[in-house]
Amino acid sequence: MKRNFKLLCGGRVITATEDFIGDVLIEDSQVVALGKDLKSLELPANMEQVNAQGLYVFPGGVDCHTHLDLPFMGTSSSDDFETGTIAALSGGTTSIIDFAIQEQKRSFAEALNQWHEKARGKATIDYAFHLAVTDFNEKTEQELPGVIDSGVTSIKCFMAYKGALMVDDGQLFRLMQKAKALGALVTLHAEHAELIETLVAQFLKDKKTAPLYHELAHTAIGEGEATHRAIALSRAAGHPTYIVHLTCNEALHHVKDSLTRHQHPVFSETCPQYLLLDRSYYERSGFEGAKWVMSPPLRTKDDQKALWAALRDGFIQTIATDHCPFNFSGQKDMGKESFAKIPNGAPGIENRMNLMFTYGVLENRISLNRFVEILCTNPARIFGMYPKKGTIAPGSDADIVLFDPAAENIISVKTSKHRCDYSAFEGFKTIGEPVHVLSRGEWVLKDKKVVVPRGYGQFIKRKRFKPPGGFAEA
Repeated sequence: MKRNFKLLCGGRVITATEDFIGDVLIEDSQVVALGKDLKSLELPANMEQVNAQGLYVFPGGVDCHTHLDLPFMGTSSSDDFETGTIAALSGGTTSIIDFAIQEQKRSFAEALNQWHEKARGKATIDYAFHLAVTDFNEKTEQELPGVIDSGVTSIKCFMAYKGALMVDDGQLFRLMQKAKALGALVTLHAEHAELIETLVAQFLKDKKTAPLYHELAHTAIGEGEATHRAIALSRAAGHPTYIVHLTCNEALHHVKDSLTRHQHPVFSETCPQYLLLDRSYYERSGFEGAKWVMSPPLRTKDDQKALWAALRDGFIQTIATDHCPFNFSGQKDMGKESFAKIPNGAPGIENRMNLMFTYGVLENRISLNRFVEILCTNPARIFGMYPKKGTIAPGSDADIVLFDPAAENIISVKTSKHRCDYSAFEGFKTIGEPVHVLSRGEWVLKDKKVVVPRGYGQFIKRKRFKPPGGFAEA
């Protein structure tokens, strides 16, 4: 069989640990070598040479928190696995982890089969699943070993959305115990369900129905309490846990406390919206604040400062998007009469890399190596995809982004690839963007144009969870 070779020449190759001007040699789907002058070696005559001078060469991004084709609050997220992954690859993301959500009184197998059907033949980049558990009982517990064996090695639990998605503390603790035994990781949406339910009812009784009251019902104090409780249960189970979309210093305090005082491993992620947008968006005139109704909500500028510092100092390990788009017209406006009926979520899958480069690297908040670590390497390590994903090294998949560090752009719904009628970052100026993207050695983006066929993406069977280097079992 004819082998295909590509040589990326003269780019600035940046991984979590390396930064040098050099070349990357690709054979078929994998990286086979990288160095400072591979052109001097004896190389195949049929090799495609790509001039990468002036470009940064990053590993493909790994977005470990997306919601594509998600049924929620009487509607479905507006991106399916085709449109959502096209938007992702346009922004330099080559792997995603979506959530297969179990319906109440249904099996885990049904949830996973449903999400495989949603993605198969549509996804343009590689994908994996977290299993979102909403009904944990003796019967579904027996399914867990098979779930883990199938390569779905992380479990999502909601501590909010009472009566729909939430699991109670007893279920959560038992899941953590099972996860430890089976080699899985429990990830958590940490908010105080009872506090939210009480405040929502009080606001609606007082005719306080505007989008602002969503934020006031989902308090930072409640997020902090739930994060503390989640970590306490994790410590009792003697196994690490992972906090998704952490937004505020109230929650961050407990993560730091676990890592420093208790020496107990807890991983956490935040999202671009929590680093760059704040609660003032809910105060916009009319109903416009509904665009940013998400859970947890946007917080204060002081919280933003705390999150950036935590990213710099290693207390937050990943940046994901929690991409869960709903159209402003026809979906978000279901809640015009009551904030409690606004579908929770916003678009963002396309903008993670250029926003974090512009407002992280160029603002000297994070280094280039740290940029790669939190957008590519750490999510791959934590969720069992490394070293196939998340780095550029011999044997890794050739998921590579050629990134122009000088390209200027203004984010706008008019040019966005996601299927949503607004952008959460409308008008944000960015510097730096992907020009070409490879996925498993094949071009999926050339000259900023999507060239990949529908259904190119493959399911990623992930390894069992092991605490990454630097963390030991409690």
